[in-house]
Amino acid sequence: MSQTFGKTRWKRFAVVMVPTLAATAAVGVSIAQGALAASFALSGASFKVEAGSLHGDGFSQYGTVDTVVNGSGTKAPLPVAVSGFNSATITNLCQSVDVPLGPLGDYTLRITAGDAGTPVQASKLFIDMTDLKADTATFNNINIGVAGGAISKGPVDSTSAAQPGFAGSFGQEADSADLTNVKQTAWATSAGTFALANMHLNLSSGSNPCF
Repeated sequence: MSQTFGKTRWKRFAVVMVPTLAATAAVGVSIAQGALAASFALSGASFKVEAGSLHGDGFSQYGTVDTVVNGSGTKAPLPVAVSGFNSATITNLCQSVDVPLGPLGDYTLRITAGDAGTPVQASKLFIDMTDLKADTATFNNINIGVAGGAISKGPVDSTSAAQPGFAGSFGQEADSADLTNVKQTAWATSAGTFALANMHLNLSSGSNPCF
């Protein structure tokens, strides 16, 4: 099994079905419609994401290898599952990331939104993740094992679609998905639009993760 790094994928990356909360890394930022999933070099920090519920229309999932830049500036490969939604509605969203500040100690950057009756709304969402848990996960008209080049129900980022071997790689898709009590470890997210209601950002000393 050969691999190259960046957004080039393993030809046969068998993804465990872990659909993700696809609206997290760049909280508060709207990227141009049709943004690519992790078309940028990733920081060496994962982040935690929690949501009370997620309803997504147009779900897709496939595997890839991202490039992570560590503190010394060197690059390393990171296998991830990429999940995409054409649109998503999210309630009680929380995102947290550890922020080491040297002699000042460790801090936590924490962002919450969609917890005051108006949910978070997002479109063209892609998230690269390595772990997800949900109390319930319901998929409507799901296809498991669809070829990457045949995915049609959910979005596929153009960088991945252009890679050698993608057309025959392992993929999953569904008309829609509903998840409750979502907890995940993510490394990157891109979104076409990302609308946050009742957003609150807080930087505090010590450890204060979403979960």
